Amino acid sequence: MIGDISASSTAAPCAYAVEGHGLVKTFGAFRAVDGVDIAVPAGSIYGVLGPNGAGKTTLLRTLLGIIDPDEGERRLLGETQPLRMAREVGYLPEERGLYPSMKAFEAIAFMGALRGLPLKVGRERAKAMLDDHGMGASIDKPIRQLSKGMAQTVQLFGTIVHEPRLIVLDEPFSGLDAINQEKLEALIREQARRGVTILFSTHVIAHAERLCERIAIVAGGRIRFEGTPGDARDRLRSQVRLRTRTSDGAWRRALPADTMAEEGAWHFALPDEGIEPLLRALIDGQAGIESLSIERPGLHDAFVAIAGAAVAQQMQRDHAPEEGA
Repeated sequence: MIGDISASSTAAPCAYAVEGHGLVKTFGAFRAVDGVDIAVPAGSIYGVLGPNGAGKTTLLRTLLGIIDPDEGERRLLGETQPLRMAREVGYLPEERGLYPSMKAFEAIAFMGALRGLPLKVGRERAKAMLDDHGMGASIDKPIRQLSKGMAQTVQLFGTIVHEPRLIVLDEPFSGLDAINQEKLEALIREQARRGVTILFSTHVIAHAERLCERIAIVAGGRIRFEGTPGDARDRLRSQVRLRTRTSDGAWRRALPADTMAEEGAWHFALPDEGIEPLLRALIDGQAGIESLSIERPGLHDAFVAIAGAAVAQQMQRDHAPEEGA
């Protein structure tokens, strides 16, 4: 359901493309969205990260005005009534749906027409988009003859053919193989370079880490973290991996208290004072440094620390079927 979009607003540009304050949405006794505050900077790529059932889809639909919150306020492209800005938005829901007998370029043009784009313009743009992305041979093919990845690409083109200011994608990578996931990432970056705001949900941490300027980690209907991926990683200390030629000596007293020996190497968190004092102790103690590496925590490590190991394991289970797609 999109609602009446006959009168698109001309709200002035604002710093945030999407805002929500104190949003609550319940279904019976279940609080799918539980007091969420969110602000998506205009022109950014923003990821809502969490496992299936975390409340991501309900949050996106509430922000878009597809469903109304029980509590709280929202603003979309400067408008307090989100549906007034529907023509400025491209929305790809998690549930995919195309008419199987419709030709690829017609399906794209039809979706654009739902957002006010003239059919003639939509057809021209659709053919150009398919041709530019190596799908020119599929222009006249009905959807039923396309592969799953190609059909999903057609639906994505239909989401953006009217050149929206805001693109919202709900689990856009779901069901795509690695090649089509890379193509989708490239398309998201291409739209961002045009100044379009991209808001997408995902339970695959790698996509958020590669694409997003800011993320919100959602679990149990609440935002557990909001900020840059770097901010999330900075919550954890970098890890040091050290190999020495000798296994004992006075230099061992310089190793941090959390040091563990594993697979012939010493592992410990980077000390607050940095690595230099330890290096001097190792050299003076003739430990014989064979190798030393400092590894910054990844977003997955940060997610585990923020949302909990159980939630991270659930996300791995959610993603497992896609690995072989």
